[in-house]
Amino acid sequence: MTDHKLLELGNIVLQSGMTFRGAKLAYKTYGALNADKSNAIVFNTPFGAHHTDIEFWIKPGLALDPDKYFIIIPNMFGNGLSSSPSNTPSPFDKGRYPHFTQYDNVTMQHRLVTAELGIRKLLLAVGWSMGGQQAYHWAALFPEMVERMVCVCGAAKISPHNFVFLEGVKAALTADAAYRDGWFHEHPVRGLRAMGRVYAGWALSQSFYREELWRQTGASSLEDFLVVGWEGNFLRRDANNMLAHIWTWQHCDVSNNEVYKGDFAAALGAIKARAIIMPGETDLYFQVADNAAEVKLMANAELRPIPSIWGHRAGNNNVNQTDFRFVNDAIKQLLERPAD
Repeated sequence: MTDHKLLELGNIVLQSGMTFRGAKLAYKTYGALNADKSNAIVFNTPFGAHHTDIEFWIKPGLALDPDKYFIIIPNMFGNGLSSSPSNTPSPFDKGRYPHFTQYDNVTMQHRLVTAELGIRKLLLAVGWSMGGQQAYHWAALFPEMVERMVCVCGAAKISPHNFVFLEGVKAALTADAAYRDGWFHEHPVRGLRAMGRVYAGWALSQSFYREELWRQTGASSLEDFLVVGWEGNFLRRDANNMLAHIWTWQHCDVSNNEVYKGDFAAALGAIKARAIIMPGETDLYFQVADNAAEVKLMANAELRPIPSIWGHRAGNNNVNQTDFRFVNDAIKQLLERPAD
């Protein structure tokens, strides 16, 4: 039994020039579309996640209120529900899975929203981390359609330092002996455990560890936090899917397409949506300075950093309610403002 739908996209030509045959986009909707189809929101998934991992954002009384809005979560390609290395038949399975850019993701999501659901306007495009990358693409590629945009702990373009962070994560994962010929032949337990420990040092700040905030997660010791919270989280993922998402993340650039032809300033300048860009003050890889530079290129954007020592996790915090309320309240305020 599944709780989501699959949109059959047929054969799609990717930015790479490869044709992906029989592409499938998994998605789930929450709430009801109103009569004039004016209450739709796209909420994008982050790295390695399914829609089920971010459903805690959607609840009556919260910003993403299904009693008010029709909320669509399209699952990113490579996450195991939409077409991914783990569910694609030969010859494009595992290491031969063709690379999807965020442009590829969002243009296919646009097909879902317009052709399948019949929606012509979005109240909001929103996401955390890689979800924020997609929100940026929505606003830049379809500026007449997207009225509001929120990027939480994400960016319109990968920074060089962010790229290097991911190189370290990828190196830890692919050092496992299961990685041969460009893909994983077996479940790489050692590699995934190593990936989790590397990630733990980046996703949360130095102050988080100094103040032992990991205790708020229910962990009984730092080692318990690393094993359960980080090794365990990645051990349940498919390693080939992880590599696909790392590639997509590393090649994020909202201007790298035929619309903007590499002109980053033009891509951000084209965004008409009223936007709030929300970096975490202590995020170690999506930094405030990068978002500040982006906001300067946007016509109607506000920079609102999250005052937290939870690092990258501040933007998707289902443990610390102070962080969650800060992000939730910003989204709610934006939805209550006129779009223009």
